[in-house]
Amino acid sequence: MSEETTPNTEATEAQAPSAEATPQVDAAAGTATEERTAWKARLARRRRRTRSGRTAENRKMAEAALGAHPTAEAVQILKKFKPAKFDQTVECCLHLGIDPRQADQQLRGALSMPKGTGKTARVICFCGADKVDEAKAAGAIEAGSDDLGDKIKAGWFDFDVAIASPDMMRVVGQLGKVLGPKGLMPSPKAGTVSPDPITAVKEFAAGKSEYRNDDGGNLHVVIGRLSFPEADLTENLEFFLNTIEKLRPAAVKGFYMKKCVISGTMTPGVEVSVS
Repeated sequence: MSEETTPNTEATEAQAPSAEATPQVDAAAGTATEERTAWKARLARRRRRTRSGRTAENRKMAEAALGAHPTAEAVQILKKFKPAKFDQTVECCLHLGIDPRQADQQLRGALSMPKGTGKTARVICFCGADKVDEAKAAGAIEAGSDDLGDKIKAGWFDFDVAIASPDMMRVVGQLGKVLGPKGLMPSPKAGTVSPDPITAVKEFAAGKSEYRNDDGGNLHVVIGRLSFPEADLTENLEFFLNTIEKLRPAAVKGFYMKKCVISGTMTPGVEVSVS
């Protein structure tokens, strides 16, 4: 047999795993699995120990108040939960019977709560040079046209809402790739493109809420703070529900408002009757 066809027994023996190495690998893998399992158990025990009495008590109150309640009663239950060390934001989540894939059934807009939301927003305004001072006086932290656009292109995003007049869309259109992914692009549907940008600046700086349905057909809107009086929270909640009811798309069949829940930042949810 030639040297080319002669099997290299030394190389074969070197490549083959030894019988003694396999049990060691299995033992190491088993030890690692046991350590991960033990770590998860310790983490679960630590979470049980650190769970506050406030959370446990609020959970019991929520279980006792299961079911849908009228708006005033739901707010009253929410106010009874044990408070945290800060003024919690109250949010309303509304599940709608819409098909978010259909353009004629999507909901998007902005609204000002009658009693406010307790939040302020950092607003900028794209406007002509003659309205810069007026926009800043209305509450805008920055105003301008091309100079403001150049500042954003350079990486400045220290704002929450961008307002623009229709004649400034030539400037705003160039910022679509940077503002769009951040949800800051002005839009007529959201009320952030307005022929009266000064009024829009005042409303959004005072806490005007923008809403838009997600892929599941849900709307999330801030309706106030937990420190608000019950009457103010109830009025804001009813105003929001009535506004969404008036915007019911004609293509929606069957139940429109399926479920509504209000909750604080660190409280359980309370279901609101919408039937």
